[in-house]
Amino acid sequence: MTDSHWINQPPQLPSTSRRGRRVVAQLISLAIFLSAAGVAGYLGAQYSQDQTLSSMAPLVTAPPVDSASVGTSSIAKAADVIAPSVVTIDSVSDSGEAIGTGVILSSDGEILTNAHVIEGATTVRVRLGGETEPRIADVLGTDSGNDLGLIKLRKASGLISATLADPLSIAVGDQVVAVGYALDLDGGPSVTSGIVSALNRTLTVDSGALNALIQTDAAISSGNSGGPLINMSGQLIGINTAVARGDSSTAANNIGFAISVGEVIRVVDSLRKQASGTVRAEGYLGVGLSDRSDGGQGAVVSQIAPDSPAEKAGLKVDDVVLEVNGQPITGQGSLIAVVRDSVPGDEIAIIVLRKGSRLTLTAKLVVRKSS
Repeated sequence: MTDSHWINQPPQLPSTSRRGRRVVAQLISLAIFLSAAGVAGYLGAQYSQDQTLSSMAPLVTAPPVDSASVGTSSIAKAADVIAPSVVTIDSVSDSGEAIGTGVILSSDGEILTNAHVIEGATTVRVRLGGETEPRIADVLGTDSGNDLGLIKLRKASGLISATLADPLSIAVGDQVVAVGYALDLDGGPSVTSGIVSALNRTLTVDSGALNALIQTDAAISSGNSGGPLINMSGQLIGINTAVARGDSSTAANNIGFAISVGEVIRVVDSLRKQASGTVRAEGYLGVGLSDRSDGGQGAVVSQIAPDSPAEKAGLKVDDVVLEVNGQPITGQGSLIAVVRDSVPGDEIAIIVLRKGSRLTLTAKLVVRKSS
């Protein structure tokens, strides 16, 4: 039994359709209740500037902006920098055809997108900007827990790859631009602008929990999935993955989410290892979780698996987990994500609140059990 299966089932993520095809984007229904509302946040891993590019292939610098053909606004110039690195992805599976967006990571054709765009695909077709004919790509690996997937064109060279921003350079209020093939509209990608509304968000979805998300008010629509969120220098700060959707009792306006570049760097390194035959084992703690209902922050331990790392560490039912390895735990989703992103053998320091007292416990993770 895995940690994530001890919690309530997450909301479904429906897709929309156009011209008989599935235009892919995750749609999250966020319910807001006046009595005791909340959408749990989280804190993702921190990365130093030296780590920012260490796991990525050498990057190719985009050509200078042509002032004669590019708009004069900062948005136009930023979009022009990333434009050669944005592609449309058409994946075919037994359930139909899906359209998404991708970002070129290497000059020889590595492309990053969302896992939900390409999972289960029997054929993946990629069309580069300025080209009319698609190219065939192979899936190198997917990580559904982090909703990232890596594909590679069979024949490619001299492509212009995206430049990655320093994860530590991103701040709330920064102006950003989202680029992608929204609704699979004819022609080139759509460009929308906004700001970084919040950092380090967590969302619980079908595959588990997405953490280290950037919240933005830049418009993100179906088909934007896997596309870049960039800063005003045209550098990649995130991969667009989800948008909040209101319902009869909930209003959700201009709330979109992108997987932060820090997470991208870590996961891409893992996907490359996966492509070379290395299977990544996830960490396992062995707890059932719920969110606090008293307005406080943290994840409440509701169950403990027998003979698990949690039991051996001394965790008890009703403990409130406040922090793991220096990372604040804002809800059950963030704890699930932190443990999932760890590996068997890792020792994690857990700060819990127990009957009004703070305790520090240490757990040694084991291999996550199969479902």
